[in-house]
Amino acid sequence: MIPLLQPALRHGLLGLTRLLVGARASWEGSAPADVPRIYFANHTSHLDTLAVMAALPAELRTRTHPVAALDYWGGSALRRAVAVGCLNALLVDRTGKATAEVMDAMAAVLESGQSLILFPEGTRGDGTVAPFKSGLYHLSQRVPAAELVPVFIENLHRVMPKGMPLLVPLICTMRFGAPLDAIEGEGKAAFLERARDALVSLSRSKVQSGSQPDSQPDSKSTGQRTAR
Repeated sequence: MIPLLQPALRHGLLGLTRLLVGARASWEGSAPADVPRIYFANHTSHLDTLAVMAALPAELRTRTHPVAALDYWGGSALRRAVAVGCLNALLVDRTGKATAEVMDAMAAVLESGQSLILFPEGTRGDGTVAPFKSGLYHLSQRVPAAELVPVFIENLHRVMPKGMPLLVPLICTMRFGAPLDAIEGEGKAAFLERARDALVSLSRSKVQSGSQPDSQPDSKSTGQRTAR
């Protein structure tokens, strides 16, 4: 893709995503911050990455990298151009053949002070939150300074259900929760269950009466990086 076209295509894709699904942000325990973060979200459709990126403030998008499946987003020149050229995606082999290389690449992004978007269920679901794969745990152990921020994608599974070729325009909300606290000595299974529970809790949350999407909580409660 011609580099000069990338910003225009990125702007157009994100604008179209907002037009079709709203992609509204609701910050319910964290606030936008330029610190290394692992945004981990439920996976419901091929629009998930675009919706989360569209919900982030513009100043954070260039420093946030969705982790995308190589077999899908690298499957054609057009998909690769959209994923890598427009969305700064990190394409990974999800077959398990290059586990060490994948972990090294993700850790390098976080250690450079930038952020990732992960879908720890590993595959698209039907709106329920499936058990998490172990990658989120291993990455959190590898880069403990990175904040772990749950993001529940609300309604998007109804917009583009798995196996359906047509879009159904609906308003979708990205609910950004509080970063997970560290628990010393916590094992992998307990961590993954706690992280999943954080997403499930967001799925049941409601915007408080009088609050607006994109509202930010008191900076005193979110201004410092969570130690883990």
